[in-house]
Amino acid sequence: MNPEFESVVRRHLTWLEAAAPLPTEQPLKDLGLDSMRAVDLVFDLEDELGVVLPDEAMTATTFATAGSLWDALTEAGEPASAGGA
Repeated sequence: MNPEFESVVRRHLTWLEAAAPLPTEQPLKDLGLDSMRAVDLVFDLEDELGVVLPDEAMTATTFATAGSLWDALTEAGEPASAGGA
């Protein structure tokens, strides 16, 4: 994961404390991500990282954790700002 990805995801996690690290395996729903926030998160990630998630990636599995979301983004195409992350 890279800092840009983490920054975007954090903005959509209402229950993650600002000083806490972004956990890669904790369920995002436990950190405040609901279906409406997930839609906004997709748009923000696509805009800021320059990667388009394909329709088939729009699953609960993709949005289960920060790690699974990062994996889906890198599978869709190397995020523009990944910088070798």
